[in-house]
Amino acid sequence: MPMVVFGAQVCGDLSAGATREWLVPDGTGGYAMGTVSGLRTRRYHGLLVVAEPGQPARRHLGLAALDPVLTLPSGATVSLATHEWDGGVVSPEGHTLLERFDLVDGLPRWRWRIGPVVVERSIAMVHGSPHVGVVHRVLSAPGPVTLTLKALVTWRDAHGERGASGPPPAVASVAGGAVVERAFRLHGPSWQPGGQWYRGAYAREEAARGLNASEDLWYAGEFSAQLHTGEALEVEAWAGDGEARGAQRVVDRARERNRSLTHDASDAVDAALVLAADAFVVAGAQGAPDVVAGYPWFGTWARDTMISYEGLFLATGWCDEGRELLRAYAATLSEGMLANTADTGQTEYNTVDGTLWFLHAVERHVTVTDDEDLAREVLPGLEQVIAAHLAGTRYGIRVDPADGLVTQGAPGVALTWMDARVDGIPVTPRVGKPVEVNALWVNGLAAVAGLKERLGGDAAGLHRLRERAAASFGTRYRMLHAASDVQDAAPLYDVVDGPDGDDPATRPNQLLAWSLPHGPLRGSSVPEALFSLFTPLGPRSLAVDDPAFTSAHRGSPGDRDRAYHQGTVWPWMIGPYIDAVGHSQSKNHRELLAGIEAHLYEWGVGSVSETADGSAPHGATGCPFQAWSVAETLRVRRNVG
Repeated sequence: MPMVVFGAQVCGDLSAGATREWLVPDGTGGYAMGTVSGLRTRRYHGLLVVAEPGQPARRHLGLAALDPVLTLPSGATVSLATHEWDGGVVSPEGHTLLERFDLVDGLPRWRWRIGPVVVERSIAMVHGSPHVGVVHRVLSAPGPVTLTLKALVTWRDAHGERGASGPPPAVASVAGGAVVERAFRLHGPSWQPGGQWYRGAYAREEAARGLNASEDLWYAGEFSAQLHTGEALEVEAWAGDGEARGAQRVVDRARERNRSLTHDASDAVDAALVLAADAFVVAGAQGAPDVVAGYPWFGTWARDTMISYEGLFLATGWCDEGRELLRAYAATLSEGMLANTADTGQTEYNTVDGTLWFLHAVERHVTVTDDEDLAREVLPGLEQVIAAHLAGTRYGIRVDPADGLVTQGAPGVALTWMDARVDGIPVTPRVGKPVEVNALWVNGLAAVAGLKERLGGDAAGLHRLRERAAASFGTRYRMLHAASDVQDAAPLYDVVDGPDGDDPATRPNQLLAWSLPHGPLRGSSVPEALFSLFTPLGPRSLAVDDPAFTSAHRGSPGDRDRAYHQGTVWPWMIGPYIDAVGHSQSKNHRELLAGIEAHLYEWGVGSVSETADGSAPHGATGCPFQAWSVAETLRVRRNVG
């Protein structure tokens, strides 16, 4: 049965259908992506977006669209495509002919009705290869119809634009289609070359993000076929040294693969989350698996990967892939820090928490799988992490000998997960001792101690470090305002020992003190103040009564970065939230997920967004498809049953 079905009232209304996006990943970081209504609303939308091998952040858009034009038995022609142009003109308006959109086994399917004629489109990609198959099938017609598919192409960086001011893409006709820019191949029946710019294609989501919203697309040519009821026009596009596989075969195999991934799913939501999780697991460098942080614009980020690890690899049972990922990341350790990302063009070591999340991920993996061989292999590196933090490493990251807690900070950097910067200046620098960093530090010391003891080693020194850090945590972070305050219910400072003293801002970061398996406050009462952060899509990043609270994550890049962690909702934090309140029998934990389950139908269809506005109705923002949002939802949903 379909997970998602939208009818004509959604598909035919661009305010509804064009704000719901679908994604078909290829397992390498590339994808096909668009909207339910068929309108390209982002520069990233297209049917073939190609990632460089082992570099999922380096993507190029190739095939932007295949515009269907139907010639009816009467001789009349009808365009089924939908485009928006500079000035706001929408033409053609094929979305008004859509009678339904389905997401079936994770794959999108459209159905247009023109009187008695019904045409269906299905799209899938070859897993592990930049290869898309697009099938148009006539489901009903009183006589033969002719279907023409116009190929609109480009070849550019996925983050940029290409226009008619420069040379058009080079298109060379070959048997069964064409080669574009010597970069990708188009294949299908009855190819006829084109040669014309479609000027001023407008992407309304880029305009909303304060970015250039206009580009030109090249009409490379068209495929066509006369079809009777039940017959299909199959077109493929691929990059690299591939060959035609048959578009229907591509769809069928993708459907079979997705069904195999979800055969033991407990319900439709569980199945959707498993398929959503699969989208982020890709082939990384040196052949090891890696994780795309979010589509359409992120590549791999270690912090996101390690936060996502339990949900993506352990909750799903993909432990073998996870093992290889952990081994590959362990090899990047340098000066006690895990490499965070190479999305910027060079490997960066720029987080204080990513490495501590790595300790957590390794410990959870070994606990779930009993994989002592992995523990033995990576334990020396984990011990070096502890030693480097004690001695001090990059960006002032070090353990303060006065209390055994981790402090950090350097000019111009933001090292915690709240890492937004505007004009090079951190919005939330959080210099000093951030609360979640030290919850992770206490948890990490216990994790490494447990691994060492499991392998027969002496972990007494690690236990002493943890006991001291945990004791300091309990006294340094609690905000006790009066002698009568109940210590167990007191909220925590967000940062202590900062340049301006201790920061009392109410943020969800402190949840990790209760949620982590070896967190310093595990099992004690969660302060009531934290419950006010909760929204249908997870906790806000700042309390609404804080003067710095920003209700909407909208506008220019600078506006969005300033709001990013100042009240914006982060769905991934629903995992720590549910874990933190898990000891309380008064909370219906499954009900806490109801808003996110409904969200699967609202924006990135079948997935969970990166962020949402801090104020109702909590409109989704950021990436429509975000790894840690999906991973934490899947993890806690399966845990709470």
